[in-house]
Amino acid sequence: MKKGLWYAILAYTAWGLLPVYWRSFDSLLAGEILSHRVIWSFVFMAILLLIGKSRWTEFRKMVTNGKMLLQIGACSILISSNWLIFIWAVNNGHVIETSLGYYITPLINIMLAVMFLREKPSRSQWVAVALAGAGVLLATIDYGRFPWVSLSLAFSFGLYSLVKKRVSYDASIGLAGETVIVFPIAVAYIAYLHFSHHDSAWTLPPISLAMLLLSGVATALPLLWFAKAAARLPLSMLGFIQYIGPSITLLLSVFLFKEKFSPVLLVSFSLIWTALIVYALASMRVARTSVAK
Repeated sequence: MKKGLWYAILAYTAWGLLPVYWRSFDSLLAGEILSHRVIWSFVFMAILLLIGKSRWTEFRKMVTNGKMLLQIGACSILISSNWLIFIWAVNNGHVIETSLGYYITPLINIMLAVMFLREKPSRSQWVAVALAGAGVLLATIDYGRFPWVSLSLAFSFGLYSLVKKRVSYDASIGLAGETVIVFPIAVAYIAYLHFSHHDSAWTLPPISLAMLLLSGVATALPLLWFAKAAARLPLSMLGFIQYIGPSITLLLSVFLFKEKFSPVLLVSFSLIWTALIVYALASMRVARTSVAK
């Protein structure tokens, strides 16, 4: 569990900082950025698999297993949808809304954990959920319109977390499978942009182009860390650690991207952070009780 905790912290810290990374490509279409992200993630994961020949053998076994292929396909669709919405939102001035989406995600995770994994949060943990829910409701009301970006991000990543929790393959092999499925679509879209003269990636300054080519590393490492965390931690606990990511994103949106931050949002995020502290203390108490037994 301790290892899982550190993997989760690494993953969510990296995801919290990613808006700065994707904002450097705001001259590109969201679909073009996503396609490059998929292509270079595939290349990075293929290199990792080729380095370890035993993993390559495991990968071939996995993609020939019908049940696992369905699980990989579901993960691939969910995470690709999440990436596309996130990139579009960041590059169109909706960073606070992405932050709200990832604040909602832990609530979705807990709901899914109770419904499908039969996890049973303690009374204190339910109090934390109620506090976080109140904070999210306040933020939604203050936002003033239906937060489709936030809810789309929350449900796509919540369901992705659930599927990852139920699968049994190695993290790197699973991620390779997820990128393989959408790789042909990404290549086809890049080809379409090129032949219709709408591609912009190759006109980027050299440093920005190099960063885009490294998007596979920036994408794959946090997902690998997340997968390792998901294998070691309860889904509900994983959900609450996730508040690290949107908190970093929120600070970036206010202080770096200069998006509007109202007093109501301050109250709502204070409620959410209070919930995080309550949940953490309750989880520590549950862990100590389990060890004592």
